Amino acid sequence: MFFKSFYLSIRCNLWMMIISRSDFTRFVSALVVIFVALALSVSSSPAEQKAANATKEALLLTRKTTRQETRRLGYGSTVTIIGAPQGSITIEGWPRSEVAVTADIELKADTEEDLNRLATVNGFVLDDEPNHLRVLTVGTHDKVFMRRAAKDFPKKLLSLPWKIDYRIRVPAVTDLEINAGRGPINLKGVEGAIRLSATESETYLTLTGGTVSATVASGKINVTIPVRSWRGSGADMRLAAGELSIQLPAGFNGDIDAEILRLGKIENLFTELQSRERPGITERVIKARAGAGGAFFKFTVGDGTISIRKLEIDEK
Repeated sequence: MFFKSFYLSIRCNLWMMIISRSDFTRFVSALVVIFVALALSVSSSPAEQKAANATKEALLLTRKTTRQETRRLGYGSTVTIIGAPQGSITIEGWPRSEVAVTADIELKADTEEDLNRLATVNGFVLDDEPNHLRVLTVGTHDKVFMRRAAKDFPKKLLSLPWKIDYRIRVPAVTDLEINAGRGPINLKGVEGAIRLSATESETYLTLTGGTVSATVASGKINVTIPVRSWRGSGADMRLAAGELSIQLPAGFNGDIDAEILRLGKIENLFTELQSRERPGITERVIKARAGAGGAFFKFTVGDGTISIRKLEIDEK
């Protein structure tokens, strides 16, 4: 449709430009500029577009602030974390009956005035009940929140990049619900019912027990189990595309299922696995038992790799 209209426009203008040679010259020059612009837009690769966006982002002003909050919360309670579209989440269990949240908030904009406007909406809120604490990221990515809290917010600021890096300490026995965007996730020292989902992440899980369910669209999941017997029912890890790595200690006890759904393979370097049922241990599917068996672990990757190896313990 564009080229048809473009052709008709050229034909009409050619008749008009015959009258004046200088006008015709300018018309031809304009054609050259248009075709060069079209060629550049078509030939621009995703990598080039990404580099152009990075260059544009580097020209923006940056403001970094840190906010800290602490709330009382008993053992066995639930913590829900709704992360930012971009940013890291680090969660660590500790012996206190409280939750400590530290958030590093980074905003970008063209002017200080724009940064001030963004600071009024981009951040997080705490919603606490006796046995449930919610850490909720709010900001320009949330249309419902913006309609309620900032109806006349300038549209030019809605697409500007920003992120929050969370560092959160929770009671060691806590149920967790984690919904993350893009960015690394690090979780260790927590036992409970844990549900985790992320869009794109390099996730590190160092766990000893509980009931764990993790789903990541793309990236890496690194699971380390430093104990021989898991305290809980087990774990279910799902990765649509990427690498899933599991490290188990010598003498580990558990039942393990692993599967590649489409493209990729399983690399089994944990020699203590024994076939539990058909098809046993292959490069595409594993149904095996370690030691005396016990908690059930399921590892699934759509496209990518699964590696199971022995945990190297530092003796120092």
